[in-house]
Amino acid sequence: MTAFADRLPGAGWLSPDHLLVRVDLERADEVSAEVFALAAECGLVCYDPQRGLVHNLSPRGVYPTMEMRTGDGMIVVGPDLRLISDTLATMSPQNPFTALVVFGEHFVQSSPETSGYELEYKDSVRNRMFRTHVPDLGAVQDAFTEYATGERAFLERHDWRLV
Repeated sequence: MTAFADRLPGAGWLSPDHLLVRVDLERADEVSAEVFALAAECGLVCYDPQRGLVHNLSPRGVYPTMEMRTGDGMIVVGPDLRLISDTLATMSPQNPFTALVVFGEHFVQSSPETSGYELEYKDSVRNRMFRTHVPDLGAVQDAFTEYATGERAFLERHDWRLV
């Protein structure tokens, strides 16, 4: 934990086992991405009080460079599976989408709608994008977990239309 504190300006000790990183609001997204990455590198669990989310060390998906991006500006490289699921539950007018992206290859993203969720999948290699509507958050969470772990069963479970 000392290595984390030494490498991150603004980190202060709350107790022997806990650090607090204060961030200016206008730099929150930029700094939080650095904090999450450094915490993972140092083997630390990180709590984001702004969003009420815990960044765990595992289990992670199969794509080390996968990024999770949200409509409220959060970017996490290599998110753990629980964080992905919890982040999807925060979608709202203030956080209008969540996406998992493996740049240059494929992505999955979702946005809330009046009667459920829009779910999209793009195969960037083939330049094909598909869209469907799912009625509940559980279906979105299942699709994102399968995507992150390299499975594609969600593609067979839903009726997709080419966009």
